[in-house]
Amino acid sequence: MNYGKKMWRQAGPAATVLVACNLYFFFFIQERTVGYLVYLDILLLVPAFLWLILDYLGYRQREKRKEELFKQDVIACRVVEDFENRDIAVHDVEVLERQLNEQVQENRDLQDYAARWCHEVKLPLAAAFLIQEKIGDAALRTSMREQLEKIRLRLNSMLSGCRLQSSLLDLQIRETDLAECVRTSIRNNRFFLIQKRFDLTVEVGEHIVYTDPSWLVYILDQLLGNAAKYGQRPPGGGEISSPMLHIWSGQEGEVTRLFVEDRGQGIRPEDLGRIFEKGFTGRNYHNGKYRSTGMGLYLAARIAGRLGHEIVAESEYGEYSRFCVVMRQNGYYGVLGEGKGTVM
Repeated sequence: MNYGKKMWRQAGPAATVLVACNLYFFFFIQERTVGYLVYLDILLLVPAFLWLILDYLGYRQREKRKEELFKQDVIACRVVEDFENRDIAVHDVEVLERQLNEQVQENRDLQDYAARWCHEVKLPLAAAFLIQEKIGDAALRTSMREQLEKIRLRLNSMLSGCRLQSSLLDLQIRETDLAECVRTSIRNNRFFLIQKRFDLTVEVGEHIVYTDPSWLVYILDQLLGNAAKYGQRPPGGGEISSPMLHIWSGQEGEVTRLFVEDRGQGIRPEDLGRIFEKGFTGRNYHNGKYRSTGMGLYLAARIAGRLGHEIVAESEYGEYSRFCVVMRQNGYYGVLGEGKGTVM
C-alpha cells in the first residue's frame, strides 16, 4: 500500500480523538482555561508526531530492504515476515508453484511422447528409403527421395528440440575434430546440395575444438540446410549460375571461427537483426514456398550458447549470407546460458 494513503487512513481516527478531547474540554470542564487546552493538544500531538517520524523511518527501511530483495532471485514473501496479509501472499505462491509444477510435468510428458514418436517413425522411414530405391522412374524416384529427406530432417530437428527443452541437456564436451563435424554435416545435407547442383568449396583446417560434436553438427545442419534452401538468387535477381557454398575456418589465438557462406538470396537489412528470434521467418520470397517455421536459427543460437559458442551473421541482400560459428578455447562453456546469435 502507498505510504501516503496509509497515513490518510490513519489520520481519520487520530483527528477524531483530537476533536473529541477538545469537545470534552469545552463542554464538560467547568473551569476552562485556554492554556490547559493547548497543553492537552501538545500532549496529544507530540507523541503522535514522534510516532509518525519513527513509522516513516521504519517504512523507508522496509522499502530499502524490499528493493534489495527485488534485485535477487528469491520469493520475497517467504523472506519478509512483517508485512500486511503475508499469509495470503504465501498461500498464493504455493498455489502458483503447484500449478507450475503440474504444467512442467505435462510439458515433460509431451516432450517424452514426441521423442518416442520420432524414434518410432524412423523405422518406417528407413523402410521407405529402401522402397524408393526400387522405383524405376528416375524422376519419380528423385521426387520421392526429396520428400523423404525432408521428413528425415524434420524428425531430427524435432528430436533435438525435445532434447534442448529438457532441464538436463546431455552435453558431452570434449576435444573434437572440426573438419570431421563439417564432413558429417555435408553428408547429412548432400542430397539437397547435389540436387540443386551447389558449387561447394570446403577449406577447413585441422582444428581441434572443445565442443559437443553431435550438437555442433546440428548447428551446422541448420546453416547448411538454410543455404541449400535459400542460397540461390531470386527470380530476376542476377545472372543464372550454379549456387555457391563456401565453408572455411580460421584461428586467432584461442578463438576458432568456422564460416558458412552462400552466394544468393541474402537477408534483408531489416530482417538481419531478428533472424535468431523465435518464430521469425522474414519477408523473403521463398517463405511461401518452404513455409519456414523460424525455429532453425533460433534453436541453433540457443544450442551455441549452451556450448559456450556464438553464431554471428552478416549479409547483403541479393548477394550473399555469411554465418560464423565462434568457438573459444576456454574452460567455461556456459552450460546454463541462453545463447543468442548476433550480427556483424
